Amino acid sequence: MPIELKIRKIGNSYGVVLPKEALQHLKVEEGQSLYLTEAPEDSYRIAKGDDDFQNQMAEAEDLIKRYRNTFRELAK
Repeated sequence: MPIELKIRKIGNSYGVVLPKEALQHLKVEEGQSLYLTEAPEDSYRIAKGDDDFQNQMAEAEDLIKRYRNTFRELAK
């Protein structure tokens, strides 16, 4: 069942407000991340973020910063 969303001005940007039913279907709450990705036929897909993946990426980025020179040498 399609849900109509209206584009609204929010400060200097534009946004949409997701109704409670959509948030329940996505199983997300305030403060969680949603990702909008391109899909076929000029459409987009919206999905909730994976907190475990985000934590792993943050740890990996920290390691890469700390051992940048080591990784550069290993890449040669």
